Amino acid sequence: MTVVVVGAGPVGVTAALLLARRGVDVLVLDRHVAAYPQPRAVHLDDESLRVLQAAGVAEAFTAVSRAMTGMRLLDGAHRTLAEFGRGTGVHGWPQASMFSQPDLEAALRAALDAEPRARFRGGVELVHLQHVAGPVRLTLRDRVTGAEEVLVADAVLGCDGARSTVRRLIGSWMRDLGPAQRWLVVDLVSDEPLDVWPGVHQVCDATRPASFMPVAGDRYRAEFRLAAGEEPADLDLPALLAGFGAAGCTVVRTAAYTYAAQVADRWRSGRVLLCGDAAHLTPPFIGQGLGMGLRDVHQLTWKLAAVLDGADDALLDTHQAERAPHAAALVRIALLLGRLMTGGGERAALLRRAVLAGVRRAPRLAAFAANSRTPLLRPGPLVRRRRGAPGSPVGGLVPQPPLAGGGRLDDVLGPDWAVLTAGGPVPAGWPGRVVQVADLGSPDLERWLGGRSVLVRPDRIVAARA
Repeated sequence: MTVVVVGAGPVGVTAALLLARRGVDVLVLDRHVAAYPQPRAVHLDDESLRVLQAAGVAEAFTAVSRAMTGMRLLDGAHRTLAEFGRGTGVHGWPQASMFSQPDLEAALRAALDAEPRARFRGGVELVHLQHVAGPVRLTLRDRVTGAEEVLVADAVLGCDGARSTVRRLIGSWMRDLGPAQRWLVVDLVSDEPLDVWPGVHQVCDATRPASFMPVAGDRYRAEFRLAAGEEPADLDLPALLAGFGAAGCTVVRTAAYTYAAQVADRWRSGRVLLCGDAAHLTPPFIGQGLGMGLRDVHQLTWKLAAVLDGADDALLDTHQAERAPHAAALVRIALLLGRLMTGGGERAALLRRAVLAGVRRAPRLAAFAANSRTPLLRPGPLVRRRRGAPGSPVGGLVPQPPLAGGGRLDDVLGPDWAVLTAGGPVPAGWPGRVVQVADLGSPDLERWLGGRSVLVRPDRIVAARA
């Protein structure tokens, strides 16, 4: 069994590590030999860290990342409208972590090099796929010599980004969910720590929306929305940076990005499947771009490994059925928050100030706004949630609070299906080993279970509750 992963970014390498840990041989292909040296993604939430935990690189990630304090919403004059704190959430990791993507890629590449079932090959590009039935035939071209060759794989994962070749070759198209925006991203380095609040600053201003954030180590990032027809050279960058106290920083890179809001119409053709930016693109307002891709491969790789081990290929139909609505929901949330934070004129700014003042006076509402949990997966063959069951955990991640022995729940449950029970009945036919929560020493988990039993999938999604 061999799976080819096209694209050696964080999503592709994580997919390879997850598959290799399930006994699948993996070949990772990329057009480039070395990882991209400049930072792109800078944020991951605690749900995403559970994916890195499953891939065996969470500790390496925390060594090069920084827990984020939270977010401040500012008006155009940089006065605080509201502040939402972040800490350690229900998943046992910081609710928000800031990092420089090259550091994450270095940790992932090191883990890939150490994995005997995974290989990396750079300097090649995919030019053709034959994927009608059975094994997938890939035609590759060496970018130096131009020589072409054919490989045969049991499956192919397209993790090759926004301009995905795999997506084009299977005839998939991106569907727009909202308008695109152009932003100028400025990466900075400071010899001395800046005297700034250590969280993300979001300027809620229709004229010049912006954000500023300490990343990790000596790195900082500023982002400014470009108006229609405006070019990066038109901005007075020193003055804009001075507004955040960053005038003395060294500019490492500036890049104009178009943030799209799109989801692919087709995520699968036979055993060729899309993940990450190849399948969806989102505005940056909730920091979910990379996290969505990591969720894709976490929820796909165990299914693919099962199919390669003899399960029905129909199991792969659940990839798009589960992931596409979830990704679309997050994209729409990002679009909505972007409009709420940066849309309108003076009247909208006054309304925004009044609403956010009300949020600050309502602790429960503020806590809800600071929550890092994403929407539940829709009901389906692997998500048995009854209609009209408010508060049901089915379709979401099982929490991972501290355990008495100091370990983590995902490691205790093991890599496959599991049943977590607080003494309630366990339905016949539920697969996996049974884990008694009383043996784990976690009052939080006992309260969450409420005397019941839950069926937990290999990706830690709650599949059913008894």
